[in-house]
Amino acid sequence: MATEKFKHYFYVPFVGLGLYGGRRWNPWLKNRITIFNQFVVPSLLAQTNQNFSIWVSWRPQEKGEKQVENFKLLLISLFGRDRVIFTYNGVCFWDDKFPDDEAHEKLITNLHHTIGELMDDIGDVKNVLMTIQPSDDCYYKGMVDEVQRELKPRAVQAFSYLRGFMGNYQTLETIEYNPETHPPFYTIKFPKEIFIDPFKHAQYTGPYHSHEYAVDKLNGRTTESRGFLVGCHGENISTHFNNPYGGKPSSTDIIEGCQPLKIRYSIRKQIMRRLPHKVQRKLRYIFGEKLLSKII
Repeated sequence: MATEKFKHYFYVPFVGLGLYGGRRWNPWLKNRITIFNQFVVPSLLAQTNQNFSIWVSWRPQEKGEKQVENFKLLLISLFGRDRVIFTYNGVCFWDDKFPDDEAHEKLITNLHHTIGELMDDIGDVKNVLMTIQPSDDCYYKGMVDEVQRELKPRAVQAFSYLRGFMGNYQTLETIEYNPETHPPFYTIKFPKEIFIDPFKHAQYTGPYHSHEYAVDKLNGRTTESRGFLVGCHGENISTHFNNPYGGKPSSTDIIEGCQPLKIRYSIRKQIMRRLPHKVQRKLRYIFGEKLLSKII
C-alpha cells in the first residue's frame, strides 16, 4: 500500500457496547481511562510505524463530560491534534449483544451520524483501514507495519490475529491466550467510497453477526503469531485472567515497562474477581450484570 493513499484508524469503542447503555457507573469509566492511559497508550506509542490515527467513539451522553474532554486533551498532547478524533454517536461496528435486526439498525444509524464527522479527517485517500482497538487491550509494537504490509495486495480485505497473550495488569503476569473462536483483533480494509456510505459499509462486512466471523465474510488473512495482549484488571465485563483459554506462562514485551495497576474496586468487584471463571459466568447468566450489582 506504499503507492496508495490510505487512512488507518485504531478504532476504540470506549462506551456503548452491549446492554445497560454500554457503560457502568462513573468510577468504572474513570478506571477504564486510567487503564487505557497506563497500558494501551504506551503500546500505541511503541509502534514502529506511526502512520495511524486514534478514533474513539462515545455515546451522545458523554459529549462535554469533563473526564472525557481531559482524556481527549491528553491523547492530543501525545499523538497530535491531527491524529486523534472523538465521535459521539455510538458504536460503529456490529454489536452482537442485540438481536440481528436491532443490531443492524443501530449500526446503520450510528454510521449515518458519525461518517460526516470523519469526512474531513479521512481526506483524499483510496482506502480506509479500521483496526479494532479494545479500550483495555494492546498490540505488539510491529503490528501496524505487519497489518499495512498484509493488506497491501488489492484483493485482501482483512487481516487478523488468532492467538495472543493475557496479561494481569495488577501483577504484570502474562500467559498465552488460545481462544477457540475468532478474537476481536482484526483490521478491515474498506474502499473509501464504501466506508463513508453507511449501507454499503455494513453490507461490505457481511454483515458479520459477531466478531468471531468478521474475517470469514471477507477475503481475509489470519496469523497464528501472538500479536495482541488481552488486559485483565478486575473491571472487565466478560474476560478474566483465570479463564479456560489461558495457556502456559509466557513472556512478552507488550507491557514491558508498565507499572502494576492500582485502582479502587467496588465490594462487588472484589468478591467477583476472586471467584472461579465458571462461577462468575454462571452468576452473570442467572442474575444479569445489573441485578447482580444490587445483590452483592
